[in-house]
Amino acid sequence: MIAVARFEVPLASATHFRAELEGVRDVLAEAAGYLGGEVGQNLDEPTLWVLTTRWENVGSYRRALSSTRAKLEAIPVLARAIDEAGAYE
Repeated sequence: MIAVARFEVPLASATHFRAELEGVRDVLAEAAGYLGGEVGQNLDEPTLWVLTTRWENVGSYRRALSSTRAKLEAIPVLARAIDEAGAYE
């Protein structure tokens, strides 16, 4: 399963936001079923960012999001994602 979260962030906040997304990725990486993840800034529209994570299955992803640490550190950042479907098989 692949989870994609896209964000639009002002250029002035880019350095701070990258660190936030990398922190989210690191929190999720601790969960069982996590296979990998990347943070990226769009090359053509530098205000656009993406966090892509890969999981063994959708249950692993959902359990990762329900951990206490994810609720405290990851969810506040993920809540700022562009409102669109982000789970792929």
